[in-house]
Order: sequence, then C-alpha cells, then structure tokens
Amino acid sequence: MATSSKSKSSAGTGGFSAFKMPGFENVSKMMEQFKLPGVDMSALVEWQRKDLEALAEANREAFEGYKTLFERRNEMFKDALGKWQQNLASAANPSAMAKRTEAAREDVQKAVDDFRELVDLEAQARKRAWKVVQDRMQENMAHLQGLMQPKK
Repeated sequence: MATSSKSKSSAGTGGFSAFKMPGFENVSKMMEQFKLPGVDMSALVEWQRKDLEALAEANREAFEGYKTLFERRNEMFKDALGKWQQNLASAANPSAMAKRTEAAREDVQKAVDDFRELVDLEAQARKRAWKVVQDRMQENMAHLQGLMQPKK
C-alpha cells in the first residue's frame, strides 16, 4: 500500500481521514478466544485489517480521481458557456459571421480535446484505485505461498 498517496489523498478530502478500524482490537481479542491448533489468529486478523485498509485506500484514490474529473468537467462547461454567451452577443453583428464560423470550428475541436482529457482523467483515477487493490492481492498471494511452504 502506498503510504505517500494515503497521506496525500486523505488531506483535504473532508470525508476521508486516516483509516482506522473502530473496534478492530476487540475483534482481535475475540478471535484469539477461538484457539485453533496451528492458526495464528492475530496474524489472520492483521491480514484482514490490511485488506480493509487497501479497500479504503482504493476508495480514496477513486474519490480523489473522480473529484478532479468533475471539477475539470465543470471548468470546461463554464468556459464553453462563456464562449456561447459571447457568440450570442456578437450574433447581431453581420460582419462577425466569418469569425463565428471559424470560432465554431475551433469550439468543436476544443470540445473533442476536452472530452479526451476527461476520458484520460477517468482512466487515471480507475488505474490508481485498481493498483491499490492489485498490490494488496499480490501481497496476499505472496503471504499464502509462504504459508503453503512446509515447515522445516
């Protein structure tokens, strides 16, 4: 789990603060009462805690990414609306027709470029969130492989 992104993304999000499992210590103590031969309950509880932290981090990454995406989309919409209002104001001027045609072509190209940017932002947000989950899955696989090795 990336600690640098955890501290970065938890700052200023309001809804997401440092991840803490409320009452997880109680669950750990309760699980230790069920002593099974050859099973380290505290290690099992710790493993599950790390899984939950990874899910919370993935959610933080997704939240931050989509927040950025929506903020940028709103900026683009505001800019486009401002241009549209300017074009409407200049519509009464007949000499501006050639300029409006060129402006319309440029606006279409800008809309295509803006759409590409939004698609890239969405893909980056999804990629960062999924990477957190993949990293944790790889840790789990390595841990399981270690558990499957015969004791010497």
